[in-house]
Amino acid sequence: MKTLFEEIKASIKNNYDPDRSFWRPVLPWGGVFTIKAGRKAVSCTPLYVEINLKNTCTIDGFLMLLYVILHENEHFPKELSLHLGREFVDYFLYLMDSYNFTTVKLLWIWDKMEKRQYKSEVHKASLEIDLFGNEHDNFTKNLESLMSTIQESYCSNSSCPTRMQEDLQRTININPPQEIPHGDLIQRAVDELFCSKIELCEQYGCDGLREFTQRVFYHGAPPFVVLNMQQWKPEELAYVPYHLDLSDHKYLLEGATLFNKEEHHYSAAFQIDGYWIHYDGLRNVNLILLNKPPEFLLLSSLVYIRAAENK
Repeated sequence: MKTLFEEIKASIKNNYDPDRSFWRPVLPWGGVFTIKAGRKAVSCTPLYVEINLKNTCTIDGFLMLLYVILHENEHFPKELSLHLGREFVDYFLYLMDSYNFTTVKLLWIWDKMEKRQYKSEVHKASLEIDLFGNEHDNFTKNLESLMSTIQESYCSNSSCPTRMQEDLQRTININPPQEIPHGDLIQRAVDELFCSKIELCEQYGCDGLREFTQRVFYHGAPPFVVLNMQQWKPEELAYVPYHLDLSDHKYLLEGATLFNKEEHHYSAAFQIDGYWIHYDGLRNVNLILLNKPPEFLLLSSLVYIRAAENK
């Protein structure tokens, strides 16, 4: 039996249909996990015969992206194991490769998310888990060991009450510039977040200058990064860079997650073998091969992978 990734690649190679879609649904929205209860289970409290998942689009797109990243980059499974745990990475790939889609979502929920991040209710013998919300709250927030960056600052005024400060961020939030200049706005915004600078100290009564060091990744340059683009408007994103310089490393665009405000629904787009694919868990046929690169008009995030180092 071919793995899911092998089936996707084969579908790309042999796709001649007008709709350019794939032979089976991939990671469908929601999911039902049935628990096989034995005789002794009658005494268990509580007894869940089924686990129903709702509004899983807040993690679905990123799970597909993570799967593609791990398969397309042979060194990344080992590298990501340092951040996510080897057992998680191995089991995640096994579940995806064997089409156990509901189980792989439960793996993320129970292994990486905290209970307060989602709603759960018991209905008779069924447990319902509702992931309605924001995908950055449900996914990227849980990549702290991977995504954390730190920047130190020092005030020139020796009397400053907080002369030394540290700014630790768990995710990469880049804000659009107040004035929209020409050129690569995303690269400029990333440079502004990571660069060293000198500003007036904002502490009350302090007239010193605060010097900020260059922002660095707390655990070293990660194999992939997620840029939170929620604060950007479509008219500010006429251009999305396929190459990004980030903390002295080069990163390449792998994919993105997209947000439909009217439906409050997330989907994703990613590349395999140079082909762009759109994924939407709500579709009956939810993996579509695109004729051209997608238009990133409703961006929620951009996902970049670290380029191979030249030896």
